[in-house]
Amino acid sequence: MQIHERLRSGFCSEKTKLITFRKVQLLWFGHLVQDNIKLFKDAFAADLGRCGEEAKFLELNGTPIKIKIALDNVEKWAVPEKSPFSLFWWGMSSTIRKKELKGTVLIISPFNYPVYLLLCPLASAIVAGNTIMLKPSELTPTMTSLLAELVSKYLDPDVVQLVNGSVPETTRVLELPFDHIRCNGHVAQIVMTAAAHHLTPVTLENPCFVDPNCDVKVSAKQIVWGRLVNGGQLCLCPDYVLVPEGFQDTFVEALTDAYIQGAAHPTDPYTSGLVTRIVNERHMVRLKELFGPILAVVPVKDLDEAIAFVNARDNPLAIYIFTQNTNVKKKVLDNTQSGSASVNEVIMHCQAYGMPFGGIGASGTGYMTGKYAFDTFTHLRNTVDNPYWTDSTVLSARYTPYKISRIRIL
Repeated sequence: MQIHERLRSGFCSEKTKLITFRKVQLLWFGHLVQDNIKLFKDAFAADLGRCGEEAKFLELNGTPIKIKIALDNVEKWAVPEKSPFSLFWWGMSSTIRKKELKGTVLIISPFNYPVYLLLCPLASAIVAGNTIMLKPSELTPTMTSLLAELVSKYLDPDVVQLVNGSVPETTRVLELPFDHIRCNGHVAQIVMTAAAHHLTPVTLENPCFVDPNCDVKVSAKQIVWGRLVNGGQLCLCPDYVLVPEGFQDTFVEALTDAYIQGAAHPTDPYTSGLVTRIVNERHMVRLKELFGPILAVVPVKDLDEAIAFVNARDNPLAIYIFTQNTNVKKKVLDNTQSGSASVNEVIMHCQAYGMPFGGIGASGTGYMTGKYAFDTFTHLRNTVDNPYWTDSTVLSARYTPYKISRIRIL
């Protein structure tokens, strides 16, 4: 594919090695978002029926912040890191080089977060000095067309290119060799299978524990909002609630009240213009998979059964815990695995300043934002610079006849 070849050539030109070049690209990238907020809002409305305020809250406010963080910190993140002091290794100047570029990377974004989950990883890939192929979802055609126009207008075409298309085009793209692939959502298994042919590392793309000792009204309000925001089409939405059997009716009533009272959802969602719609008819039919405005309530005997229920399934991207009991918080966090976890809150943690955001196991590998994503898109190269004098002193025992007992590695 010519686009792939151009990106490979752009990487081989070595211009992305220059920190100044990366910063210029990030400056233009920031303008790409800030100059076109209205166009982004219009595209969200056309593809998802998402209102402008929700679009700002979920994606358009956070994306420029992530770009600026990358711009402000690129020099600091790229500084080589010395290894911890060791009497044996100190003379060898063990260092992790962080200017080692991975190469040409592929970023595939889902339809439900077409800006944040495409442009935030793009910022991380740019700040790490890679060239990037972008593949937005075909399910958001208006947004994809807008992104294609803006990327070609604002960013260096030798460094960033966008590929449009559906399944055949994505399949063809995945046949190409990349140095890293970043994707989300339900295409993860397909991508992992394709990436295995090239040994390419991949970053991929949720339960609520509700304890009777929680603020029932606030917890229900947050969960209802978290389940319905963006039409429930969000990888961080709470998918099901685990609640003790004796507390189930009380909590279901609280969920119902939170919905009916309109505090978390418009009374008439169909005419309010405030509710994101399901992206298309095919996704409407498949809603029994829960990726939509459907919340399952699962009664359990106790907290142990709830933990066992979660651990019997793939590791989630997020776990939500609603309780005022410190022991319950600790028990859930100590005995489960997830990409992230929030106590008495939903979804908001993904934009917490300076914090990593990513999955574990089936919910993904690697991170999406900030320094953690910079490290994901950077090869951390272990180097040593050994002075000759160590060969006749501390390392002399490695030669035959061996005197290994004289060597203490740590």
